[in-house]
Formats: sequence, C-alpha cells, structure tokens
Amino acid sequence: MDAPSLINPPLAATLLISCPDRKGLVAAVTDFISRHNGNILQLDQHVDTQENVFFMRVEWDLENFQVKREDIATRFGEIAAPFEMTWQIHFSDQIPRMAIFVSKESHCLYDILYRQQSGEWKVEIPVIISNHPDMGELAAKFGIPYRVVPINKDTKAEAEQAQLALLDEFKPDLIVLARYMQIISENFVSHYPNSIINIHHSFLPAFAGAKPYHRAHGRGVKIIGASSHYVTAELDAGPIIEQDIMRVNHRDSVADLVRKGKDVEKLVLSRAIRYHLNHQVLVYNNKTVIFA
Repeated sequence: MDAPSLINPPLAATLLISCPDRKGLVAAVTDFISRHNGNILQLDQHVDTQENVFFMRVEWDLENFQVKREDIATRFGEIAAPFEMTWQIHFSDQIPRMAIFVSKESHCLYDILYRQQSGEWKVEIPVIISNHPDMGELAAKFGIPYRVVPINKDTKAEAEQAQLALLDEFKPDLIVLARYMQIISENFVSHYPNSIINIHHSFLPAFAGAKPYHRAHGRGVKIIGASSHYVTAELDAGPIIEQDIMRVNHRDSVADLVRKGKDVEKLVLSRAIRYHLNHQVLVYNNKTVIFA
C-alpha cells in the first residue's frame, strides 16, 4: 500500500507586532489582510494592561494575496506608522540558520541534531562551535562543520573575536548555547540581540557554580527544572522563553537527579528553539510574550 501523500502547507506570511494599546489595532491589521484577499490562518493577541502594550501574531496564506511579496513590508508600514507599531514580517519558505555552541556535555546537542535531521524543525545548522574537541566526532556523523576555539581566562577576548569571525563566515540567524559552559561577554551579545538562546538548570541562584545537583541533593530538594532564555549582558538574567520542572524525592540519588535534569533540559531547550523558529516570541522589558 502506498504511503499517503503529504500536502505541502501554503506559503504564508507572519507578522509580529507590538505597540501602545489603543482602539482599532486588530481591525487595522485584519483589514489590511482581508482587503488584499488574504486568508488568515492563525491570529493571537495579548494586552499588557499594566504597561498598556498591545502584542499580536498573525499568519496568513499568500496564495491569493494581491500584494506582491516584496511590497508587503512597504504597504504594511503605511498601516503601522500611525499606530507606532514595532513589527517584523517572516515568510514560511525562509529557512533560518542556527549555529550551536557546545562544551563537553552532549545531551542537548544530540537532541537538537535529531530534531533537525528528522525534519521536525525546518532549520539549517551551518556550524557547531566548541571550546573542546569532544563533540567533533558527533558533528562529523551529522555532516556539520565543527570548529574548536579553545578558551582560558587569559585568551577569552581573542577567542570571542575568533568565534565572531566564524559566525560572520557562516552567517547564522540564531545561536543556541547547548550546555556551552562559558560566560558570553556583553560585546558578543551585542552582535546578536534576542538571538542567543541558553539553557541551564533552575537551581540558580541557590546552587550556582560547579556540581549544583550534588549540593541540591544534599539539601533534599523536591523539584528540579530547567530555564531557557535569551542571553543578555547580565548573566542568566535574560528574557525567559520556557521553563519546566520534574518532581524528585528522597529515593533519588545524585545520579538520578542528573539524569532527570538532563531530560528536562532537553525538553525545555527544544521548546524554546521551536518557539523562536516559528516566530512565536515577542520580547519586551526583559520579558517575553509566547504565542504558543
């Protein structure tokens, strides 16, 4: 029996919008789409009543849309200006490029590579960058260039310049720190605002530094978890994209906590990456709105 044919999704455009809240915003956006024969596929909105900020994500089918693709930004800009909108537009056939930074732990890297190679995510991975050679064999199995830039306290600035040169060569749209055990400088972050995603355990700030699971086990913690966020100049304090927890108890050993922690790290990081790739995230005031 032949396998059922897969129906290609329609070519679509996605708008992400934020602006001061006022009457007529939804009507203005949907009228722009409908007036030009667009068919809305998804629409979500949120108003932060404390900040008086409006957020919107709208996706529509371009098959019969009467504005040429290359003219959509200009035409929508005419609508956006009176409302003081901050906005961005994305097209579904644009495949983003995602660079991965990793150190010696492989669990998040394996998970990312599987999801990309299996077709779960529509993304290219042009390069994996590390401060250690350990993951080189894994990268080779997936046919991805692997670049090692050693780092120590005396060479950190030079190493970051070498990394930035590699990124300039491979031109990623997104950088994922897949358990990359180095602090990123403010200068580095400034090159990729809201485009560097990190993952770490959620014991911070109580159990910072080395062996957090050992010290958490010694305190008898009852939950473990992970946080994924955009990287900013302030360490581990960027806008949070996704979090999750898992309950543990007195029967769990340190090894059990580490194993369960890795599981939740993989899951939380994969969700954060998916939200970003699908243009479901809006950042403001060091917070995020997730249109999930």
